[in-house]
This record gives sequence, C-alpha cells and structure tokens, in this order.
Amino acid sequence: MSGRVLADAAEFAAALAPGRALIGLDLGTKTIGVAVSDTARRVASPLETVRRTRFGADAAALVAIAGARAIGGVVLGLPRNMDGSEGPRAQSTRAFARNLTGVLPLPVTFWDERLSTVAAERALLEADASRRRRAEVIDHVAAGFILQGLLDRLAWIERETRG
Repeated sequence: MSGRVLADAAEFAAALAPGRALIGLDLGTKTIGVAVSDTARRVASPLETVRRTRFGADAAALVAIAGARAIGGVVLGLPRNMDGSEGPRAQSTRAFARNLTGVLPLPVTFWDERLSTVAAERALLEADASRRRRAEVIDHVAAGFILQGLLDRLAWIERETRG
C-alpha cells in the first residue's frame, strides 16, 4: 500500500488493500468534512467536521481518524468550476493531497465535488434539519456525497472487471 495520488479511479481501486474502509474528505478553507465507508465499500456515512488550523494539526486529526477506523484509502472532493476547469481551490486541494500522502501512507484520489454541497443541503432540508443543525453537519454530509460517488464508481469498475 503506497501513499500516492492516483488520478484514475481504476488505478485507485487496484491500489487498495481488500477489506479496508475508505475516508472521504470535503476540504474547505475553514473546515474538513469527513465521511467513512463500511469495509465492503458500499455505503458512505458522514462522520464529523474537523476545524482547520494549520496543515500539521489538520493532518494529525485525519491520521487519528484513519488509524482508529483502519482506513485503506482517501478520496478528496475536487472543486472544479462548473465548466470543468480547475481554479485555485482545485490546485489547493491537489497540494493538500500531495502533502497528506507524506503523513498518511495511503492511496489518494479525487472525486468531482460539483454540486455535492447543494445535494447535501437538499437532503438536510428534506430531513427537516434546522438551519443551525444544517450549518453543523453540512460539510461532513457533503463528504458523504463525495465518498458515495466514488464508491458507486468502484462498484461499477468491480462489475466490469468480473465480466
């Protein structure tokens, strides 16, 4: 298992150790939404929101979560522009991923996070969450949407490779 950034979902799938959960991250400027999967990699569950301070402290919090949950890989939401291009936030996310592999020796990949926060907000509104509750959980619910998108893609890859 190597700590490297893999741009392709199939490469990421091949680099994963079997039977280990994945962690999904919604990286913001002030917070990091965190979601985790089950070990079968079928269902993403929002976990918590980490308040960002500096990279060392942010990474330490993620390493602790990954260690406690026997995580086997990381998916980061990649904030693309609506036209698919990448701006400064996407470049910052890519840099965070490269730095994270230095302290968390796991495969890392990206998932297009366009509209993940919108989907999370909609789900919370449908669940009749109060405005205060939505503000508390929106980041890790968005991380759940990001992670679930990748899990669905990995399931498709698995079906395709089995024939």
